[in-house]
Amino acid sequence: MTNIPETGRTPRVQTRLVVIQILVLSLLGTLGGRLWYLQIREGAHYQKEASGNHVQQVVQPAVRGSILDARGVPLADNETRLVVSASRTDLLKQKDDGKAVLTKLAGVLGMDVDEVMLKVRLCDAKTPQPCWNGSPYQPIPITDEATPRQALQIRERAEDFPGITAEPEAVRRYPGPGKSNSAQVLGYLSPVTDDEIQRAKDTDSPYLRSDMVGRSGLERQYDRELRGKAGVTRYEVDNLGRVIGKSKSDPAETGSSLVTSIDSRVQRIAEYELDKAMKTARTQWDKNTNRNYKADSGAVVVMEAKTGRIVAMASAPTYDPNAWVGGISSKDYKALTGKNSNYPLLNRAIQGQSAPGSTFKVVSTAAAVEAGYDFNGNYPCVSSYSVGNQVFKNFEGENFGPISLGRALEVSCDTVFYYLSDNEWKKDGGINPKKGKPKDYFYKAAHQFGLGKETGVDLPNEVTGRVPDREWKQRYWEANKDGWCKTGKKDGSYVEKIAYENCLEGNRLREGDSINYSIGQGDTLVTPIQEAVIYGAISNGGTMYTPTIGKAVVSPDGRNVTEIKPRSHGKLPVTQATRNMMDQALAGVAIRGTAAWKFAGWPQDKIPLHAKTGTAEVYGKQTTSWLATYTKDYSVIMTIAQAGTGSGASGEAVRNIYSAMYGVQGDGSIDNKKALLPTPQKSLPQIRSDGSIAAPKVPADPAKDQEENAKQAAERGGAAPNDQQGGATPNDQQGGPTAGDRQGGTSPNDQLPPATTASPTTGNRQTRRRQRRSGSRRTTA
Repeated sequence: MTNIPETGRTPRVQTRLVVIQILVLSLLGTLGGRLWYLQIREGAHYQKEASGNHVQQVVQPAVRGSILDARGVPLADNETRLVVSASRTDLLKQKDDGKAVLTKLAGVLGMDVDEVMLKVRLCDAKTPQPCWNGSPYQPIPITDEATPRQALQIRERAEDFPGITAEPEAVRRYPGPGKSNSAQVLGYLSPVTDDEIQRAKDTDSPYLRSDMVGRSGLERQYDRELRGKAGVTRYEVDNLGRVIGKSKSDPAETGSSLVTSIDSRVQRIAEYELDKAMKTARTQWDKNTNRNYKADSGAVVVMEAKTGRIVAMASAPTYDPNAWVGGISSKDYKALTGKNSNYPLLNRAIQGQSAPGSTFKVVSTAAAVEAGYDFNGNYPCVSSYSVGNQVFKNFEGENFGPISLGRALEVSCDTVFYYLSDNEWKKDGGINPKKGKPKDYFYKAAHQFGLGKETGVDLPNEVTGRVPDREWKQRYWEANKDGWCKTGKKDGSYVEKIAYENCLEGNRLREGDSINYSIGQGDTLVTPIQEAVIYGAISNGGTMYTPTIGKAVVSPDGRNVTEIKPRSHGKLPVTQATRNMMDQALAGVAIRGTAAWKFAGWPQDKIPLHAKTGTAEVYGKQTTSWLATYTKDYSVIMTIAQAGTGSGASGEAVRNIYSAMYGVQGDGSIDNKKALLPTPQKSLPQIRSDGSIAAPKVPADPAKDQEENAKQAAERGGAAPNDQQGGATPNDQQGGPTAGDRQGGTSPNDQLPPATTASPTTGNRQTRRRQRRSGSRRTTA
């Protein structure tokens, strides 16, 4: 008799079978649940994903909108070029993946075979440029510089070039009307990146892989308006990527055009005069450094005083924006960004910041009046101002005796402002301010004038400048204390002594700081666009306008015009009476003050011109020239780094800009027929019924035309062609070059080329502060 059950299974076997059944049922349940999750709960999602596997998109790039000047002249538009492209889909159908076709294509185009092969490969994380980062179903451009003969060869022999097309396409162009450049204002384009695509994916303006986007300037600021909307054609493809049908098409929408306030003629004049002034400065001898001025960079801003609209904005050095079209070469890119390039991509009108020198004195004047000083009171303009063992010098030891604040602006008397600022510093408690917040009138005034922050100009990457008040001193000390304490030495070199002092008390507002600050020196930094706003506000009665370049956005069909209205962002912190007195004093600068020798013969009775010169000292460099000016219509600001004095380096250039706009001739007469812009352009250019914008003809070179007119006028009057001052020499002017802002003399060997306008021989502005003994401190910009 046996113990085996009738089923023939032992208890152990039965247990194993039960376990196996449970496992099988569990697996079936898991698979069923997963199947339910995929098919029922997430079915719609995966159906959508699956549909993407057999529908592919081909993008038709939108035509980018134009950028126009105030009269409708194109500053940036599109031109038709013959573009040769390759279709990867067609090439991959061939046995050799299209290598033979691409080899023949390279021969026709005169290109290297490897270069063509690299262009059609797809980009990924491991593939460096050149490569294609767009859709593999999108035609890949090989060149946009094909000749008609090359295109004809490809099209006539289509059977030899399967997958290759030669079609006319719109390509970005920067025409430079009248030889104007406007590179930093316009900006440039480059392909969109994967990161940008991801960031914009869920916005109302997503990117496509084929998009070109603005990288700087107006191209970036108004990219959304200019870009338009690309067209998309959807194709059904099989699992091998072969097209089996057309699904849906969305036509491309052309981008809108941007009308700016820039006048291309004035822009050319501004660029030309800036460049000429820099070249002239390089022929001048700097007696402080015993070498010629470097004049290595500069900027000009021409702004409508009553609206804030920018008429011209030039920055030097500059570059050709067309270098970016079709992809910039590595050689050109290095030339624009290398250590020896001096960084021409920077727009120094909004990104160049330096000590403003005496142009800052309008801020100090307003601060002094707010602090209770009488504008017409008498203040000592002595040859020097002493603080302990330090002597702060007036220019060349000049002594005008007791003078008013207005006269101090005219002759740019430093010691008046030294005294006022130092007096207020002492009232606030000196280096250990009294309990409670000190009044700091001179620092508060700078903030109220809009310094230390962006103006809000419609260009990207504007910098703020700097107001070195107590708060800034504390932040700066905390950030740099360790480095100062590590390198500073009590009895070391000048730089080491400064580091030692900053380590001990760099967070305190010292007496010398306030004295230097009062004349726009020390740690004070401003930008040309900030000064344009300030002097424009003095001109218009006190309203500070936000600078704008965009004037209107016009739809492709011309039916929708969105105007960009002028906006104000505050008032100058002065009464109308104080503004009027400052206005008179700044007119005096051009008539009998520091700028008089450059504006002699100007029709002041018909076109009142106001000015303030500035010569800023920068440690280790030559002085920076500043000239801030305005009329009732415009403010014009020019600055040139390492170029000498305000009027000496910039005076003639600024005068020539005004002469071009108002039609002022060399003898001081006004020829309205030759005036480029005697009053600001208020209306928009004419928009035709088809949406196109009428543009007037632009002279081949307005700057050369102006020079020729000046030459002819001089010949008629019997004066030298270069005499733009009505025949007077600098020392013949009332007031002469006696107040601290004049160009340096000539080289000792007298071998240097002459300047365009005769320069005085009295030399450049000397260091204002003289040391009484070794080791005394000097604060620098």
